[in-house]
Order: sequence, then structure tokens, then C-alpha cells
Amino acid sequence: MPNITLKGGVVKEFDAGTSVEQIAASLGAGLAKAACCARIDGEVVDIRAVIDRDCELDICTFDDADGKKAFWHTTSHVLAQAVKRLYPAAKFAIGPAIDNGFYYDFDVETPFTTEDLEKIEAEMKKIVKEKLEIERFSLPVAEALELMKDEPYKMELIQEHAGKGEAISFYRQGEFTDLCAGPHLRTTGGIKAIKLLSATGAYWRGSEQNKMLCRIYGTAYPKASQLEEYLTLLEEAKKRDHRRLGRELELFMMSEEGPGFPFFLPKGMIMKNLLLDYWRQLHKEAGYDEISTPIILNKNLWLRSGHWDHYKDNMYTTVIDDADFCVKPMNCPGGMLVYKSKMHSYKDLPLRMAELGLVHRHELSGALHGLMRVRNFTQDDAHIYMLPEQIKDEIKNVIQLIDKVYATFGFDFHIELSTRPEDFMGEIEQWDIATEALREAITELGRDYILNEGDGAFYGPKLDFHLQDCLGRTWQCGTIQLDFQMPERFELEYVGADNAKHRPVMIHRTVLGSIERFMGILIEQFAGALPLWIAPVQAMIIPIGDRQLDYAKDIAAKMEAAGFRVEVDGRNEKMGYKIREAQLAKIPYMIIIGEKEMEAGQIAVRTRKGVDMGAIAFDEFLKSAIMEVEQKTF
Repeated sequence: MPNITLKGGVVKEFDAGTSVEQIAASLGAGLAKAACCARIDGEVVDIRAVIDRDCELDICTFDDADGKKAFWHTTSHVLAQAVKRLYPAAKFAIGPAIDNGFYYDFDVETPFTTEDLEKIEAEMKKIVKEKLEIERFSLPVAEALELMKDEPYKMELIQEHAGKGEAISFYRQGEFTDLCAGPHLRTTGGIKAIKLLSATGAYWRGSEQNKMLCRIYGTAYPKASQLEEYLTLLEEAKKRDHRRLGRELELFMMSEEGPGFPFFLPKGMIMKNLLLDYWRQLHKEAGYDEISTPIILNKNLWLRSGHWDHYKDNMYTTVIDDADFCVKPMNCPGGMLVYKSKMHSYKDLPLRMAELGLVHRHELSGALHGLMRVRNFTQDDAHIYMLPEQIKDEIKNVIQLIDKVYATFGFDFHIELSTRPEDFMGEIEQWDIATEALREAITELGRDYILNEGDGAFYGPKLDFHLQDCLGRTWQCGTIQLDFQMPERFELEYVGADNAKHRPVMIHRTVLGSIERFMGILIEQFAGALPLWIAPVQAMIIPIGDRQLDYAKDIAAKMEAAGFRVEVDGRNEKMGYKIREAQLAKIPYMIIIGEKEMEAGQIAVRTRKGVDMGAIAFDEFLKSAIMEVEQKTF
């Protein structure tokens, strides 16, 4: 009888061949009802899976990330079943779970409308009420192809597995059967609250060379209250959408002449440069030297680095003097050449070289999204060259730097450790050493991490830093990638204490990731009301009448001399109108100057939140504002 180690370390015996579903039922009816899937020794499995050996078992409910995926994946099948009932001619592509929901791609003659989505959603709710049992079964390739003979996209997926000799997995619910590896819920009845959100176009397999399909996005929850909470969150996200705020606050623009290539307006450049100034200050304090490498470099460099083999579909190319060149999608190969420009001693290491490099990557047009997904962006890169014994300390230093930056903006974050992918360079032994060094560095700092098996870069394992914003959304920004391969490929060397030549170990790392993307995150985090130190306009000075205009300009000059960015609104408009406009522009302070303030040598101050601070001495306000900027209060 297998010994099953359950949550909390409790060990229980069960008969061989007992299913996860049966184990859940033995532990409690509530758990059996809520179970979505399970993990056996860390591997995600269906709740129908049977256990015939000693193992660790985690039963996942909707509160678990894997449980959510199974729940949403099942709902995508309910969506497909509803579409099949209403639109029998539709052809089916794929329908995975994604963050906060699911989608399914359909090949239909006419794209789905809002009215169509309402009909489909109503049909999905009928399927849920039917409480259809969900059955898993497998077929040999030939039988699988026969079953899916009317579904060309499914047949393509099956044929890709034909040479692997594996049976093809299916799930059936009522009259609907779909090609799928699972896992799924036991029945359709557990999906209590469904909302279809939108329909959009999407290329089959993300390639512009393939047919455009119609993608339906949706979400679902076990309770109606959870769905309402999420929809409220979506409404708040719309209010904070950086694309809308970017236009309204005159920070950046996008143009049809450059899809995916952002244009920064004067106020946006102020914000961007302030962010870069802060970045440069921190890196100077942390012992980094700043470099700059060319945007276009010979193709041979990218062949040597391995990027051409692993990344060529995302690279822009050109021909110069009959030679092939590439527009850089990342900065590291140029950084290698800077290191190689002179011989280094072990006494020089660690050598920390930072670069704010403009990179270009060919993203699919359907994936472009404001500043969050663009085709050119500034990457706050750095490469650290070090001795093997310096690895852990350097990793710790980078983690602490990232922690400091995120704390400045009020972000919490979690760390993911990504290990060797299937497509990798180098020796497994080196990968194991690198992975263990990352693991030990996190552990010694007292940090928790999530293990992300097989998601490392092709040249080394990595730590990814996922920051969480005020709406609970996560964004992957910072990264630390430990690399033994690039120094080998580029034959990097240093002279050791033994007077012999050795290979340095290398770290690739970013803190903000993409400057543009980080700006988008900040705009949404603060709903456009940026902290005083990074706000493009920090104060609007508003004289009540023409008599106070000279005094207002004098106040403005004093603030500008102290390093503040201010404007004077001397227009012949009503005071309430000018104050309201400044609030809509998210300007932190409005300084109101009337006859009384002018005579007393004071100012009246209001905040963008509408707080009236009353009349105060100018010097007192200036001192307080200077402290707010220096402390980077948010």
C-alpha cells in the first residue's frame, strides 16, 4: 500500500490504484468538491490520476495557481462546446488557460460580435447547469486523426505527435470531445460564474503567415462574488490604462507610421530622464561603469553569441556594404566586445558594466500593447564579469539593488528560479553549478522563490523578479542570468594570481527591464498621479488676477532655482476651472495667489487630491517639497 505524504507532512496509506479524486473524498466532502487538479511529486496531474507508489500529493483547489489553470482550462472547453452548439460550422484551434481566465480560437466565416458573445455565454451557463461528467480517454494516432477528421487544426496538432509513438489524449463532456492533455475538473457543474470579455483576431500559432482566427477571451470563478470582484478590478484597470493616461497627460504617443515604436513627448521625456537619472545614481553608488554599444552589428557576432540560432525570428536585419548586419535585440554581444578590448587581471574583478541600450525586437502586431509590448525599448542592462568565488556575493548585490528600486515605488515582488531549458548551450555540469549558486544566494538572503523548471535562457539559469502593482497584477521586470557560455564563446579571459589565463564567470542582469514598460507600469500604478520627484510638472502656480501675476512669476523663479518644474497659469479663466484643469493633469500641487497671499508674502496650497493646505509661508512649503523629493515619497 503506497504511503502518500499530504499537505503539512501528514502521511497516509491508500490502496494501490486509488485515484486522487478518491483520496480527496476520503479527506472530506468539501475538499473533493473543490478539487480542480493535483500535484504528484510536483508534477501537475488530473484528479482522475491513480497512485500506485509512495509520493507527495498536493490536492489543488481554485486557491492554488495550478487549480485555477485547470478550472479555466475546463471553462475554455465549455466555451468551445457552446460555440459548437450554436455555430456547428466553426472549426476549433486551441483554448488554453491564461492569467486571470482563458481564451479559445475559432475559424469562423464572420467574426463574433458582442451580441454573439451574449448568446454563447448563455449557452455556456446551460452546459454548466447540465453538470456534464468530464471523461478522459486516449487513442492511437490513426484513430485520433479519424475522430478529428473534420477539424483541420486538431489534425495538424495530432500529426506533430505522430512520430513520438504516444497515444493521443482527449476529454469528452456530453456530445463534445476535444483534443487535450488536461488536467480538467470532474464535471462542468463547478463553474458557477462566467463572463466572456471580448472577441479579437489572432493568427493561428501566432504567425502572420497563417490564417487569422477569431479569439474569444473570458474568465470564470467558483463564486459569483469572486467574478464581481474581478470585474470591478477590470474597471479600475481601465481607469488606470497607461495608453489613455499617456495621451491625456501628454507623455507619449503611438503612430500608424511606426506600429510598436513609441514617441515620447516633452513631458514624457522629463519622466523618462528622471527615471534614468535615478538609475545612473544608484549604479554609480553600486560600483558600475556605464558603457554604450552600437545598435547595428555584423551578423557574424550574433552567430557567435548564439542569438541568431535561438532568436533570429525576432531580429531585424539589413545589408551594409554587401555584408549582413543585425539590429541588436539585446546588448550582451556588444558588451563582450567591450570586455575583450583590453586584458584584465583578477584584481580588476568583479567588473560591472552597465548600459542603457536601445534594442529592437520584432513582435507580432497583435501582441503590441502601448508601452507594455513594443518593438523598440531601452533595456537597463548590465554585465558583471567575476571570479567563481565572487558569484554568490554579486548575485546578492544585484538582488539588494533590485529590492531598493522596487521599494522606492512601493512594489512588492516575488522571485522565480528558472532552470535549464531543453534547447541549451554548454555542459550540464556547468548548468548545475550555476543553478545552485543562484539558489544559495536567494536562500542566504532569506528570500523565498518559486521554481520554474526548464524556463532558463539558452545560455544559463536565471532569477526573474515579478513585481506586484496596486491592483494585484504581476509584471516581470528585473532578471539575473548566470552565464558560463558567453565567456567561452567569446574567449573572454583574465590573468589570474597564478599568472595564467582564465575564463571569467558572467552575470546578465536588468533591474527595470524595459524603461518604456516600467514607465507604463508606473503610470498605471499611480493612475497618472506620479510621485512629486518624477512628476513632469510638479506645481501649477495660479494667480487670481493680473495684479498677482508678477508675484506668481517670482514664486515660479524661486522654485525653478531650487530645481522644481513649475508652470504659471495666467489665463483669463475662472479660478475653479484652472484648478480643475491642474487636477486633471495630475499636477501634485496648485499654488494659489490672491491679494491676501501677495500682501502677506505667502501662498495658498492645494493638492491634486483636493486637500486645501491653506495659506503658508513660501519658504516653509519649499522646504517641505524639497524633503518630499529627496525622500522620494509616494
